Amino acid sequence: MKSNLQIARAAYQPKLPAVLKGATALQEGQATQSVANQEDIQKLFPNTYGMPLLKFVQGTAKAGEPLNVGVILSGGQAPGGHNVISGIFDGIKNINKDSRLFGFKMGPDGLINHDYIELTSDIIDEYRNTGGFDIIGSGRTKLEKTEQFDKGLIILKKLGIKALVIIGGDDSNTNACVLAEYYAAQKTGVQVIGCPKTIDGDLKNQMIETSFGFDTACKTYSEMIGNIQRDCNSSRKYWHFIKLMGRSASHIALECALQTQPSYCIISEEVEKNNMSLADVVEGIAKVVKQRADKGWNFGTVLIPEGLIEFIPAVKSLISELNEFLAANADEFAKVAKDSQRDFIIEHLSKENAATYASLPLGVARQLTLDRDPHGNVQVSLIETEKLLSEMVGNVLAQWKKEGNYNGKFAAMHHFFGYEGRCAAPSNFDADYCYSLGYTASLLIQSGKTGYMSSVRNLTAPAEQWIAGGVPITMMMNLERRHGEWKPVIQKALVELDGKPFKKFAENRQNWALNTEFVYPGPIQYFGPSEVCDQTTKTLALEQA
Repeated sequence: MKSNLQIARAAYQPKLPAVLKGATALQEGQATQSVANQEDIQKLFPNTYGMPLLKFVQGTAKAGEPLNVGVILSGGQAPGGHNVISGIFDGIKNINKDSRLFGFKMGPDGLINHDYIELTSDIIDEYRNTGGFDIIGSGRTKLEKTEQFDKGLIILKKLGIKALVIIGGDDSNTNACVLAEYYAAQKTGVQVIGCPKTIDGDLKNQMIETSFGFDTACKTYSEMIGNIQRDCNSSRKYWHFIKLMGRSASHIALECALQTQPSYCIISEEVEKNNMSLADVVEGIAKVVKQRADKGWNFGTVLIPEGLIEFIPAVKSLISELNEFLAANADEFAKVAKDSQRDFIIEHLSKENAATYASLPLGVARQLTLDRDPHGNVQVSLIETEKLLSEMVGNVLAQWKKEGNYNGKFAAMHHFFGYEGRCAAPSNFDADYCYSLGYTASLLIQSGKTGYMSSVRNLTAPAEQWIAGGVPITMMMNLERRHGEWKPVIQKALVELDGKPFKKFAENRQNWALNTEFVYPGPIQYFGPSEVCDQTTKTLALEQA
């Protein structure tokens, strides 16, 4: 049973760049190199390194051969994934009506285990402009072993699949690059194309202006923050500590701050640059709480990036050593009784990191030793940073009250906005952007390219003026430590402290703190004036200004 909104959204026809509406030709740009570790990356990817940037321009119409294409949704959900698939489907059908699209179920596992479904027009039409990844499901299995590649190749050859599109974030697209290199080296004839997905916003560069889903997720979170701020300004008795997704970068927190103008917002990258301790972060919040209390305002909002704890230099050093230690001693650690694990770790860490670990509250210390994610990292989403900070702020304020330096009231409420934004119905921007990314991927496949990521740029202009093309995935890569080893991965884009979005935030945050200049963005709008319905994020608008 569909809601009236779903029915109306199903009829929405995403906008495409003008160049994709007719016959196209491919224009090659300059050769590329990786962002770092050039010699190492080139050795690892001899067949897909140094390829040129690509741009689609108007061309001459020509008949296309039927294309059989496979698609995988990889990693966490992001609004607009279904439209990427719709764009691929419409693109290959426009090339030749006999083209076929196969979806591998539940992420890379579907490829490895030969679990797939043919995506027909009836299925595709059910999912146009909808949120979620439920059309074929997603998964976090990493594609990095030759036996996985070989098992996948069996089903690709059986289905006559010419190309595989992997829709995912930085790690998933790293896997796409590794797979493209392997299939090229083995001369399999199978192409691999990536599409940039992550609500965290940390997959971007000069050719990928934003990852899809970031726009919708931030607008969804900002609506909820605005609702809380309206309630906060109405009851005037609570401080709301709101943790937001973004384990490796603070793009979501920064964007939501620009949209809602909270009382306080922490930017992890600034914390790291200024070598702030946990106590420094807590004192910064407490000072604003006191300043507002002095005006009779015992309420406010604090935005906290999910990955904050890893950006505090002392804790970052601790986590780095913990990752290495637990990767090398996982079996031994597993045998230690739970009530002895804290002492066991303290005994085996360097003196400085052991002292940091011992100083942490028991709950946080325990959370730092929980099972790692598939990439060997601490699962920071499980660390209740919002509760840790509010408790520590409360302790500081209580001490100030004893000393006669604080006379306000402090009552805290806690929130973590994560899953609420990952499967929201895509905004018009994400619906259009994702459809264009998928359509562009189909043309990259037709052009015989592999190891490329679909790229759509000039995104603050009307969609007609967007620029479509491809960027070699190797261009974005560097080496990082994973599970105690150096691995090639796409370099994450962090918040730039000299960038326009952060500068705009920094210029205004004191006024927001002291003058309650809350903004209530309201829900995402799909129908109405373009300036309301098609607007991009504040971040993108400032970066492209």
